[in-house]
Amino acid sequence: METPAGWTRNGPTLVRTFKFKDFTRTMSFVNAVAHVANAADHHPDLLVSYGKCEVTLSTHDAGTVTPKDVVLAMSISKLPEF
Repeated sequence: METPAGWTRNGPTLVRTFKFKDFTRTMSFVNAVAHVANAADHHPDLLVSYGKCEVTLSTHDAGTVTPKDVVLAMSISKLPEF
C-alpha cells in the first residue's frame, strides 16, 4: 500500500506533523480533522501543541495501516491551510 504524499510510514502507522502560525490556527485544523474523521467513522490520534498538530493513523483492529487510513490521510491533506 502506497504512503500518501507528505505522510511517513512508522511501523503500523501513518504520521504527519502539520505546522501553524499560532494556537488558534492549530485548533481550527484540529476541529476540521475531527469533522472529517467523524464523517469517515475513523479517528486518528492527535498530539496538539501551540503551533503544530501531529496526526497518527492506524487501524487498531488490524494492527496496521489499511485503506481506511490512507483515505483519511488524503482527506486530511486536502484541508485548507489555517
